[in-house]
Amino acid sequence: MQKEYQDIQVPGRALYTKARQLLDLVYTKGVDTCGLFLAALNQVLPEAQGVGLSFSGCCSNLEEKKKYQGTSTQILLTQRPSLVSQLQGCIDGALKALVISGHFSSADCDDVRLPIHTPSQQARRFLDHVRSKGELAAKVVLQFIQQKQESGSQLNEDTVTPPKELFKYQKKLSSSVSAQSCFLSTYGGTSHMSLDDIYTEGQLELSHECVDVHGPLGVEDIVGTAGTMNKEADTVLVSGDAGSGKSTLLQRLHLLWARGAALQDFLLIFPFSCRRLNSEHRELSVQELLFQHCCWPDREQEEIFQFILDHPHLILFTFDGLDELKQSFSDEHRLCCPTQRAPVHILLFNLIQGSLMKGVRKVVTSRPEAVGPVLKKHLRKEAFLKGFSPSGIDYFVRKHHRDPTVAAKVLESLQTNTALLGLCHSPVLCWIVSQCYKELLGCGEGSPQTITDVYLMILQHFFQHQSSQSTLGIGWLQENLETVLHLGQLAFEGIATSCYIFTDRDLETCGVTEKDICMGFLIQSKDMSSTHSQRYEFLHVTLQCFFSGLYIVLSNDTDRSTIPKLFEPKGMREADLRSTCFSACLPSTYQQEQVLEGESTAVETLNLQITATFVSGLLSQRHQSLWIHCCPSAVIEKRAKQVVRCLSKGMQKHFKSIPQPVEGEKKSMHAMPGFVWLIKCIYEMQESRIAKDAMSKLEVDHLKLTYCKIGPVECTALAYVLQHLKNPVGLQLDNNSVGDVGVEQLLPCMHICNSLYLRNNNITDEGIRKLIAKGVQCDNFQKIALFNNQLTDACTQHFSHLLKTKQDFLSIRLGNNNITAEGAKQLAEGLKFNHSLQFLGLWGNEIGDAGAEALASALESSKSLVWLSLVGNGVGSAGACALANIIKNSTSLEELWLTENCITRTGVECLIQALKHNTHVKSIWLRNNYLSLEEVEEMAQRESRLVF
Repeated sequence: MQKEYQDIQVPGRALYTKARQLLDLVYTKGVDTCGLFLAALNQVLPEAQGVGLSFSGCCSNLEEKKKYQGTSTQILLTQRPSLVSQLQGCIDGALKALVISGHFSSADCDDVRLPIHTPSQQARRFLDHVRSKGELAAKVVLQFIQQKQESGSQLNEDTVTPPKELFKYQKKLSSSVSAQSCFLSTYGGTSHMSLDDIYTEGQLELSHECVDVHGPLGVEDIVGTAGTMNKEADTVLVSGDAGSGKSTLLQRLHLLWARGAALQDFLLIFPFSCRRLNSEHRELSVQELLFQHCCWPDREQEEIFQFILDHPHLILFTFDGLDELKQSFSDEHRLCCPTQRAPVHILLFNLIQGSLMKGVRKVVTSRPEAVGPVLKKHLRKEAFLKGFSPSGIDYFVRKHHRDPTVAAKVLESLQTNTALLGLCHSPVLCWIVSQCYKELLGCGEGSPQTITDVYLMILQHFFQHQSSQSTLGIGWLQENLETVLHLGQLAFEGIATSCYIFTDRDLETCGVTEKDICMGFLIQSKDMSSTHSQRYEFLHVTLQCFFSGLYIVLSNDTDRSTIPKLFEPKGMREADLRSTCFSACLPSTYQQEQVLEGESTAVETLNLQITATFVSGLLSQRHQSLWIHCCPSAVIEKRAKQVVRCLSKGMQKHFKSIPQPVEGEKKSMHAMPGFVWLIKCIYEMQESRIAKDAMSKLEVDHLKLTYCKIGPVECTALAYVLQHLKNPVGLQLDNNSVGDVGVEQLLPCMHICNSLYLRNNNITDEGIRKLIAKGVQCDNFQKIALFNNQLTDACTQHFSHLLKTKQDFLSIRLGNNNITAEGAKQLAEGLKFNHSLQFLGLWGNEIGDAGAEALASALESSKSLVWLSLVGNGVGSAGACALANIIKNSTSLEELWLTENCITRTGVECLIQALKHNTHVKSIWLRNNYLSLEEVEEMAQRESRLVF
């Protein structure tokens, strides 16, 4: 059209601006116009430039990229990350091509090949040199790469010819890794449990930022491309709470590689334990770190290490327990030379950030609280390990008990005790429950409810295992008090100094005897290197925290300041070192100097918090009878009162931090770090008066606990405490790990919830069934949001029942689930009888025209609906015309969202006609539908309430 031609050919406008406007215009005209445009281009362009033009959006080779992106030197810049990766294995060939063409001298080649640079650094240096030589040199490099691609060879692997000694070393390393990995190395170590026999996959998910990837990950996905946030980085972080199975996951990864069953893209895997690296006080080079701490080559060490330097993409490092390093992660001390010696933590930090061994893939595990923004900026991607799913618990228990009858009885016992079932989502607790099945089945109504209950059960189980008697008497703890105190002191001093591996001297100092060791709570620490003498560690770090808690409760050496300082970790670190009580709780002056900038690592606080949780549980009234003959009652009572005061003080501190609401808005509290921990401590004490006292001081309308790692265990504690709130509250638990079991744990506090937000929590239809069954009985319950879960059409019958039953319900938001037209029809059955619903959100489902028509029929006479979202549902013009009836008849509707659907002009015309009968509607959102630019412009002028 003449008008469009004139719009583009504006005098004085830059040529590139005209080109962009022309492409945009052609695109809006549709496929046929695009075809005509391409045909015209092929007629006017030189043949070499016209071949292969398409609108596919991707370029299959570098020649096509050159056409779209300009000169060769520009391609070197825009495609730099890809080129660096491709050139790492063929730098010598590229240099030779440039020397032959006369663009590079031998001095240029030597400068690129400097031995202090890794292959990726050489590739970057190479590209910098090429760009400085100009356009012709850049063309030579691109032609070289193009020839390699056309020959079908992979650039970063075609020159890999491992020396014979490397294969011998690989065999020795895989044998060593296999031997270290074939038995469960953590809490199951004493029973020599085969990893194959017991391994059960946990719930491994990508970080919430990775919105394009859904569902669980497998072991190999950890180092795969899924969820990559920073392609230039090499480090993958797997984070999870203590006991979530991080070490076991890495162990499984190692074993699969050693057997040739997975990760075969890596020729060598080097596994490290950060806990054991803590014991390394020497300065080492990277070569010494690899060979001394993993596996020493029998010969040709230099040749093997040079191969590792030359081919980093074939190597994988794993570092288990970064949070257990005594030093916090820092990127201040940069180190680039792999042959330079440095303290181990400096080597580790430089490996993670990529200053050392760039190109080597690294997998690091840590507890989430220990991962700060300084580390996160160096991550390729992050995955969260969230423990067992309900089916995982079932699978683990059946693997643990080969006798199906026993397994069935244990699972039946768990199903009747939902609090215990929630605890079993933590693999370490699931193992304890399975290990203590006789005690579990024999406890009847006294079945464990808290984490402390479970650990007391394992304590009794281990003592029973070593006892010559068939059963332990009432005074079983008194009989073994000496052992408890010996191990407790060892654990206590270790927690205070971030020490998790103990020497014979450490054991001797705390009075730990051979008899104490034989009880099974300590195991020999595995170490691939042979440089250390015999060392010991607790079965699991949580067991070390438990014994530390026992020591605080039972020891005569614990003074009255211990518990208050335990509940304020900062206070512990700042405490007067002259205090005899806390001299053991704090690092010595020398040790403090070893910590970067004198700061404690996050794990110190985390383990002190776990210890405090156990102290809370051990001092509850329920366990007072255990201590009668172990510690004076007056002392126990005094310490229990101290804990109660600490919890009350901690809660008040959180409540005081709540800002005053903006005028006209509800008062909201976003949980500060530590709030959930205090809630768990109150739950461990199992005394409702403490919960009532805490909640009597909380006066908010909305409680936000988003991204707080809320799982089933935390849900149990929250429900126990929040049920005592005086006034109804909106509870926001978005982006956690609540799941179906967690939903069931929340039911006791449903009566106090007027709104419940559970976005992105892996909840299924079964969880909704239980939630709605309880919700219809709760007068306050009026709003629910369940975006990004695992819901299907099966859940809609429960929501339909809710709508029919509760005539005061206001809001249902079910966006981004798996609801189809059938689910929409089921929901419509409830909407026909409901006269209160104001907000209905179904964006990101698959209801289509049929679903939209069913909803429109049910809502066309609604006098309450204010907001309706059907964004991204495959709704076409038929659905839009049906929805127009709501607009025509509704006296309440204000906003209708129909963005990202398939609506054509016909559907929009129906909406425009309906709007003529309704002045109450404020906006209808129609962006990204099947409309041309002309149609959008015309209809926007006709009706200003349409938003395109």
